[in-house]
Amino acid sequence: MVSPLVIIPARMASTRLPGKPLADISGKPMIVRVMEAAMKADIGPVAVAAADQAICDVILHAGGTAILTDPNLPSGSDRVWQAAQKLDADGHHDIIINLQGDLPTFPPEHLHAVMRAMQGASFDVGTLVAPVLSEEEKQAESVVKVACHFSNAADCAPALYFSRNAIPWGEGPIWHHVGVYGWHRNALKKFVSLPESGLEKREKLEQLRALEAGMRIGCTQIASAPFGVDTPADLERARQAFGA
Repeated sequence: MVSPLVIIPARMASTRLPGKPLADISGKPMIVRVMEAAMKADIGPVAVAAADQAICDVILHAGGTAILTDPNLPSGSDRVWQAAQKLDADGHHDIIINLQGDLPTFPPEHLHAVMRAMQGASFDVGTLVAPVLSEEEKQAESVVKVACHFSNAADCAPALYFSRNAIPWGEGPIWHHVGVYGWHRNALKKFVSLPESGLEKREKLEQLRALEAGMRIGCTQIASAPFGVDTPADLERARQAFGA
């Protein structure tokens, strides 16, 4: 299998934490922390798809690869696809990994876990899930839950639905979705060409567009979910994780 292309979308216009890609975490901008984690995985080339020149400048100064994308693109997935076309116009990389730029504590080995769902032709998209560990996490609307079932200690399971509510009902684990995606190239090309779907608009979750279009999303288990930085409190937590 050809090594995947890892692309990290980033933009300055965050609603809850403006300018967060460049927020300092123990002496380095957050987007640089995420890029370094991806590079440590040693899984394939890494680039940042930036909506702003300021992000490109920081990445280039840190020795990374940055692609300036159209700031008016509607989503990170669109940003990743545009960057992939510029970086790999010949389509050498059949798998494109979308790593969110607000996961500074992301363990590098988890990129390999995403790839486990990409083996063979069973799934169009691979992603990660971790067990929900508290009632607060279970009820939080900011934590996306996945209806999936790992039978007979299977390593991967198909995602049947994503929601901000706790699903499914009944006894058993609740799975926290970790927003990292491995796309087969043709699947991502198809996805960004589709209009927003009904359930996507209702739940504010773009992965539902893929499910409604008939794509299959495979989930791989990890032990715990890395936290994303969306608020000043999250940023302080990240700084503490790096000893700041």
